[in-house]
Amino acid sequence: MSVASILREVEQVCLKRELRLTPTRRQVLELIVTADGPVKAYDLLDALSTQDGKKHRRTAPPTVYRALDFLLDNHFIHRLETLNAFVCCVHPEEAHNGQFLICQECDMVIEVPGNSLSKDVLTAAKAQGFAADKQVVEVYGKCHSCQ
Repeated sequence: MSVASILREVEQVCLKRELRLTPTRRQVLELIVTADGPVKAYDLLDALSTQDGKKHRRTAPPTVYRALDFLLDNHFIHRLETLNAFVCCVHPEEAHNGQFLICQECDMVIEVPGNSLSKDVLTAAKAQGFAADKQVVEVYGKCHSCQ
């Protein structure tokens, strides 16, 4: 998916759900969508504080964290737990658990489509009498290009 199509889809979802995509939220989303790999919060802070190659007044960390919380809560981005970093969601219209393949060589992240693995984990948890609140699947290895 292209950057423009992801941004358009998020805008449409916001309109449909009556959510407010503020300029800061949009800017944070755009930085994540256009990044070459996972993005950490402080990298976002630096990017927001730099425009046209010049440093400006530093954006306050709570501003970025509030934007990240909004984007996470509405399934527009995913948090990679082991990297403490963020990636865009390639299908933000539907709520789902993220399942990721992460290349240890080039940091490429591939979101695995479908919820069959998530359903299997929830079924297994339920069979054990366990109430799962959250699940994260992050598989590390080497992508096709790095093998």
